[in-house]
Amino acid sequence: MSGATTAAYLARRAAQKERVRILYRRALKDTLNWAVHRHLFYQDASDLREKFEANKHVEDLDTIDKMIAVGEATYDKWRHPDPYIVPWAPGGSKFTRNPVPPSGIEIVNKGLEDP
Repeated sequence: MSGATTAAYLARRAAQKERVRILYRRALKDTLNWAVHRHLFYQDASDLREKFEANKHVEDLDTIDKMIAVGEATYDKWRHPDPYIVPWAPGGSKFTRNPVPPSGIEIVNKGLEDP
């Protein structure tokens, strides 16, 4: 293999590893949306890890690209429609819990004002 070919191969492998890592992390985080109890999550996470580990030995770059595409499509198909968002994060149940009152409404504090 020439130097340019080797560099191209290494760059493509690095990109594939990054895509697999991102896919695994996204799928693992989404698993928590489907199994909110830890004892259920641990089993699902273990099953997910086995699916990724089963294909760890594949070396053909085109085959890896196809497998990543299939994995991303499967993830998009089975992604949770209403993901869990921690309460204090944007979009969570406590985020902007006490919003500013709408304009045109007067707030009266009877008995709390200084004379």
